[in-house]
Amino acid sequence: MATKDSRKEREKATVAMMIKYYCKRHHTPTGSPCPHCQELIDYTAQRIDKCPLSTAKTSCRRCTIHCYLPEYRNEIKQVMRYVGPRTIFISPTKTIRHLIDELRFRRR
Repeated sequence: MATKDSRKEREKATVAMMIKYYCKRHHTPTGSPCPHCQELIDYTAQRIDKCPLSTAKTSCRRCTIHCYLPEYRNEIKQVMRYVGPRTIFISPTKTIRHLIDELRFRRR
């Protein structure tokens, strides 16, 4: 079973991958994210690190606590709505691990 630290690292990597993909499709076609998207990646990593529910956390989508400030929350929702349905094609492994994590939390 994964430790909470590895779960957090996996979650940060998944969110970063999604933001980078969104940025590549909407802002800059290069491999690196634009400064605004890099700021969003850094912000989400910070919020994941400080999550009070990290040991029994589901995905942020189903979370009862909103850790993000409203302007970041709207941006991350926009990213997730665009990239979410595409993740199975972008990174099947990360998508399956994310779904397993969601199912694991629902059983508790």
